[in-house]
Amino acid sequence: MKWFDLTGKTAVVTGAARGLGRAMAVGLAQAGADVVLVTNRSSAEEAKQEIESLGRKAVIVQADVSDQQALPKIVEAALSEFGKLDILVNNAGIIHRTAAADHSFVDWQEVIDTNLHSVFTLSQLAGREMIKQGSGKIINIASMLSFQGGINVPGYTASKHAVAGLTKALANEWASKGVQVNAIAPGYMSTDNTEALRNDENRSRQILERIPAGRWGTAEDLAGAVVFLASRASDYMAGHVLCVDGGWMVR
Repeated sequence: MKWFDLTGKTAVVTGAARGLGRAMAVGLAQAGADVVLVTNRSSAEEAKQEIESLGRKAVIVQADVSDQQALPKIVEAALSEFGKLDILVNNAGIIHRTAAADHSFVDWQEVIDTNLHSVFTLSQLAGREMIKQGSGKIINIASMLSFQGGINVPGYTASKHAVAGLTKALANEWASKGVQVNAIAPGYMSTDNTEALRNDENRSRQILERIPAGRWGTAEDLAGAVVFLASRASDYMAGHVLCVDGGWMVR
């Protein structure tokens, strides 16, 4: 298990208070990492307590990742608390469901600021530190809509296509410097973002019929994948978008 051991590593996870972010943060702590929990709307105290119960350290940073001015303090918190930054998980994201003909620019801009601009800036800030130390792991959270068009989510789809492209662009520049940049594309997961779909009997049935695993994913389904991409086990992976989707993409 030495290949997956994260003892002594410092991780930053955005959107860490609940859902996918919390599960990934806890998974990293279970593998040995100390974690900076970045949250905006809700408290991350429960996640902090869960991580500390594992014998790891956790620090909460309250920040709106759509605000460019708030992003440097996230990296600064990791450096001041732990002296280094080894792992960045760009998980925070939002979605607005509106038909393209009616999709407001305000909604579009909010999604792009949160899902894309923050990923670039945080990756750049963290990447500079990782390049200096000669090692690091950046894990972006992509989507099935990094590959497909979706329905009534033009802003979200554009942002997640861009996240996949940015992952590859950064990997091209930084792999030779000891920094691996990869992404996870979750399938249809049981989270707040998919509540409207799960409550739509017709759409939920259509989605489940296409998933070979026969179920919606859970937040815990991402824990192993994020530990893999954060660990030595993935040192020769760069620019990859790893689908954790119950088989959706192969159907």
